[in-house]
Amino acid sequence: MNFRIWFSQGLAWLAMLIVGIGVGSITGQEVQNSDVEESVRQFSAELLKAFNSGELDQVVAMFTENGELIDEQGTVHSGRAEIKMLLEGFFERFPGSTMAVESESVRQAGSVIIDDGVRVITDANGVSSILRYTAVLVKTEVGWKIASLRDFPEESVPTSGELLEPLSWLIGEWVNEGSDGKVQISYRWSDDKNFILGDFVFFRDGQESGKSSQRIAWDPLLAKPRSWLFDSDGGFAEATWTEIESGWVIKSSAVMPDGQTGSATLQMSPESDSRFVLSGRDRVVGNELEEDYEIVVVKRPQVGSK
Repeated sequence: MNFRIWFSQGLAWLAMLIVGIGVGSITGQEVQNSDVEESVRQFSAELLKAFNSGELDQVVAMFTENGELIDEQGTVHSGRAEIKMLLEGFFERFPGSTMAVESESVRQAGSVIIDDGVRVITDANGVSSILRYTAVLVKTEVGWKIASLRDFPEESVPTSGELLEPLSWLIGEWVNEGSDGKVQISYRWSDDKNFILGDFVFFRDGQESGKSSQRIAWDPLLAKPRSWLFDSDGGFAEATWTEIESGWVIKSSAVMPDGQTGSATLQMSPESDSRFVLSGRDRVVGNELEEDYEIVVVKRPQVGSK
């Protein structure tokens, strides 16, 4: 069982609660009674000290006798005996783990204190897990105790690479060859897997005539891919990509080496894993309207393949 799974079953929640109720997290606007505020601060400091020193009995004693833990999957762990067993298992498997937390709201509701926030726990190998939590504290004859603690999974934000996955079919070596020349195209993931990188080499009469490089990224503001293209002669272009049923529509604007501007609407339509059609329309360079075009691009055979 890995750290993330163990965490989700309710073993790391307590580590974060220690700081989550934490020192400095309560404001006078949220809890008007300064005595209550100070009591909760002291409770938090004691809990943190006990946890960091490995005094599990002291940590468990800071729950009510029938205190409960509800993990992110809805499993209820009731009573101090179960809580201690979970803690022992956690420390045995993940010694050296560290804690961080952001307490977002601490408020008094009648006779209880409610703390909501986000916590992160990182094991000795640098693997982290994130959860949201809600903790309920009650006042007893011997001070504040934890009556209930519930975890909620933190919604993970997709990486740029995950959002670019619909374009992953581009990865590979491609070629277009016609009567007026040839273009070799190579697409690959960047080392961090957050961008798609493209290289274009142009040939005319069997001789290399130019190169271009492209970077495709996810634009979180537009919620769609965006690309930048740089030519070896100094020109450059920028484009936004919109997915349609038959492929992609690419709205491009460019600056030529001589300062003229251009724009075009391109459409990239995959026909198979090894073939796509690229068409261009509404092509304007300077004040001139250029002809539409349509070309077929195919996967280049791998070296040594038959």
